[in-house]
Amino acid sequence: MNNSGPLETFVPLVFKRRGIRRLADTGAAAHDPTLIEAVARAFHWQHLLDAGEFESGSAIARAEGLHHSTVNELLRLTLLAPDIVEQLLAGRQPRRLTLIWFQRNPIPVDWQQQRQIIQSFA
Repeated sequence: MNNSGPLETFVPLVFKRRGIRRLADTGAAAHDPTLIEAVARAFHWQHLLDAGEFESGSAIARAEGLHHSTVNELLRLTLLAPDIVEQLLAGRQPRRLTLIWFQRNPIPVDWQQQRQIIQSFA
């Protein structure tokens, strides 16, 4: 079946405050909406770059009214191993692994090194 229309996914979430962070609680997992939005934006922007709609992260930043460093920092999230992205989206990441952590720390390109970093939080 070839459906070229937009794909929609519904995920039932309930937002709860825990300290200063807002988390979405689905029962078994605690989703971080800020981190999920950042990952989604990063992959969307990478798609725009891959499709040739924009020539750089800076061009996307100009179009979105953002600082170029914001876009380029978030684009680094597209380098994450697929299983790590899945873990983030499922809310199974360690609590201390936040968007701020990703913005302040380098992300190695090697997926095994990334997994070791994630495991070091446990």
